[in-house]
Amino acid sequence: MHCCANCFGDNHLKIEVIPSLSEKVGECSCCGSTNQLLVAPIKLREHFELLASIYVQNDEGRTLVEWLKCDWAMFRHPQMDLAHAKELLAEIFDDGDLVRKKFSPSATSISDALLRWEALREELMHTNRFFPRTEINLERLKRLFSFLLVKEEDIPKNWYRARIQQGAPAHALDQMGAPPENLASHGRANPAGIPYLYLASTIQTAVSEVRPHTGEKISVAEFSIPEGLNIADLRHPRQTVSPFILSDENEISLLRQDIEFLEKLGEELTRPVLPRSAAFDYIPSQYLCEFVKLCGFDGVMYRSSVGDGVNVALFNPQRAIGIVVQGLQVSRVLVHIA
Repeated sequence: MHCCANCFGDNHLKIEVIPSLSEKVGECSCCGSTNQLLVAPIKLREHFELLASIYVQNDEGRTLVEWLKCDWAMFRHPQMDLAHAKELLAEIFDDGDLVRKKFSPSATSISDALLRWEALREELMHTNRFFPRTEINLERLKRLFSFLLVKEEDIPKNWYRARIQQGAPAHALDQMGAPPENLASHGRANPAGIPYLYLASTIQTAVSEVRPHTGEKISVAEFSIPEGLNIADLRHPRQTVSPFILSDENEISLLRQDIEFLEKLGEELTRPVLPRSAAFDYIPSQYLCEFVKLCGFDGVMYRSSVGDGVNVALFNPQRAIGIVVQGLQVSRVLVHIA
């Protein structure tokens, strides 16, 4: 049996570990991916033993495969269901009994970071905005952001911004950037008076973000952003952060403590917000983005709450270059009821 990086969906395994251990190129016998670097599962044992060490046996718990799927978004390939993932993990450990046992996270891999964030967001919105009493470990958060740097090849080349037209002609290109400071209202990432530039990866997402009505005319501008920007990726932290970059059990335990916290921060930027409550509902995500900016990033990438694409908020709007504007008309608006 041979496996490949697609079986796991982990970036570090894909980029560093499996290429260094690969024996041949071909079709993966686990997930069926073709033309892949292949490795014998047993060669990954050392890496998975370190990761498994943060879980302790508990008959009331879950299997290792279930924990790896839940905590680290592993085995994401459609072919890697629970049964196939267990088979592969048994090959990695050379132990068929291990994958049938139940485990729980060790005490050192559980923290109250999520509860602290919930307390802080509530205080920022409704009690103390500028001098909150609730504290979170900002130094730890700064280090975690270093794990979330978007790779250059994962940044779309073309970005889009939409504006609803007030008249027939489309907006000029120089009117499609961020508003001036005196007109910048509060946004998902920016406080009022501090303009950021919001861009979407697809035209459909850009138009959806302005919540148009049927029949309205929309101006959509295409932008490019330069290479070399430091963008924090808060779309899917569990899929972005790899436990295999660490070589110490305590560090992996700490990372597991924080991964749910990072997921929650990503949700802050995606959370649907009603216009009437945006003034205070946006405050937690604005606080988060201000700290991301303080950590030296040029922007933050996050999932859209209204479209299938992704969004980026650039802290310095001048970094984006406008290319062309086109005028569109909204023919239909769909509503989904949960």
